[in-house]
Amino acid sequence: MALLRLTVIGFILLTIIYVCLSLYSRAVRRSKLRAEWDEEGMTGDKDAFIEQGLQEYDGSLRRKLILGVYIVPVTCVAILIYVINFM
Repeated sequence: MALLRLTVIGFILLTIIYVCLSLYSRAVRRSKLRAEWDEEGMTGDKDAFIEQGLQEYDGSLRRKLILGVYIVPVTCVAILIYVINFM
């Protein structure tokens, strides 16, 4: 029962952290795209440029690395449980 409680609460906490980190990273990328637009003095549709940049960001490695929020803690807990019980 304790393992089930740890799993559910852990998953909820990791999901909250993942969503916050994902939103923060996307906001940082959006601000960098705005700064790039202003810095280079581009012409045309600024919003279209930002949306295109965010679509490229959605397929980037950085976006996939944020999934480490789930992988690293679960792996650490599994190793800790193994070491405590079997060594």
